[in-house]
Amino acid sequence: MSKRIGIIADTHGLVHPRLADVFANIDHIVHAGDIGGEHVLRALEQLAPVTAVLGNNDDGSAGLDIVRKTIGSVKMLVTHILPRPHKLRADVAASLRQRPADIVVFGHSHLPHNEVAGGVRFFNPASAGPRRFDYPTSVGIIDGDRVVHVALDERSVAALTRRMNQLR
Repeated sequence: MSKRIGIIADTHGLVHPRLADVFANIDHIVHAGDIGGEHVLRALEQLAPVTAVLGNNDDGSAGLDIVRKTIGSVKMLVTHILPRPHKLRADVAASLRQRPADIVVFGHSHLPHNEVAGGVRFFNPASAGPRRFDYPTSVGIIDGDRVVHVALDERSVAALTRRMNQLR
C-alpha cells in the first residue's frame, strides 16, 4: 500500500498557517533542512511522523547530512545541499551508486525542482518559510506515482511555473 508523503524544506522557523490543511491525511513528512527550530518539528509531528536533515542554518551544520528513508515502497535519499541534479555533491553521487534511491529530496536553493535524471527523481519543494525574492512558497506531496508541488498562497501558483527546474 502506498503512503502519502509530505515534503517540506527551508521553513526557517516559520510554521505556515496552511500546513495543517495541505498535509491532512499525510502518512509521513520529510523535511530537507533549514528547519529553524524545534518548534517547527513539533508542529509537523502533530500532523505525521517526521524525518528531517539539518540545513546550513540549523545549529551551525554545514547542511551536508544525508539521510536514507524508505516510506512505503519509496526509497529516499534526503539532504539539504545537493546542489544540482546534474552536478551532485560527490558524497551524494557515491551514496546513490552504493544504494540507489527512487527520489532525492533536497532544499537550500528555495527553488522548486521536479525532474527525473538517470532514473532518479530529484525534488526540491521550494521554501515553506518566509517569502524570498519572487520565489514560490510551497511544499510537495508524494501520492503513489504522483509527485507534485502545492503552492501555499495564491502568488506562488504562478511563481512555481516561472521558477520550476532552474537548477540544471
